[in-house]
Amino acid sequence: MSDTVTARLRPTSPLGWPATGSGIVRRRRVLTGATLAMLIALTGCTGSTGPEPAQGPAQTVPVAVAGPLCDALPSGTEPGNPNSLAGQTPDQALTWIPVLTTFEAAVRATGLAAELAPAGGVTILAPTDDAFRAKFSTDNVDELLLKKTDTLRDLLREHVVTGAHSAAELATAGTVTTLTGSTLTVTAAGAGARVADRAETVCADYRAAGARIHVVDAVLGNLPDTAHEEEHHH
Repeated sequence: MSDTVTARLRPTSPLGWPATGSGIVRRRRVLTGATLAMLIALTGCTGSTGPEPAQGPAQTVPVAVAGPLCDALPSGTEPGNPNSLAGQTPDQALTWIPVLTTFEAAVRATGLAAELAPAGGVTILAPTDDAFRAKFSTDNVDELLLKKTDTLRDLLREHVVTGAHSAAELATAGTVTTLTGSTLTVTAAGAGARVADRAETVCADYRAAGARIHVVDAVLGNLPDTAHEEEHHH
């Protein structure tokens, strides 16, 4: 492999973000109300989360995920367990990881799914709902999802790297180049990796068809933080 790999919200949020401390809700979709209606109109989405993950025979080599958040996510034979996602397309797999509802909604709103299935595969550094909550105000997220999809798409592309790489491979490479051309440093951090000295993997090494998905605890990219604006209104 090359040394450089080609790389809090109110409970009334229109996104329906979970109000629990962990932000984890075992369901496939939390988008409701006006935001969902607009996304349906804009993308033709029927509200389906894609095909049910296959619950057939276990993988010959079970998918091993690692990180402090993994124990709180679907496992065993639960829908959305790592083995069941291995045959899903990347955008479908994202719908089954319950802490990625905002990221997955953004992928749909921007039409990014087409860029998540190149012949050479991709690595997705997917921020949790809590990460989006810490970065953006509710109004800011809604604006990005409904009005500023070009800006949102560029932000998402900062979280996608060409080639399907494990967290260990990313750390070994030392740097990754995102779809926007940005170069990010990657270092080992426990069983996972730390990216751009900002985000750490909290459940790494999900597999999807032609992809690796690493759940991370911070949003990358250069958009300004707006979460504090919401706090000042309370």
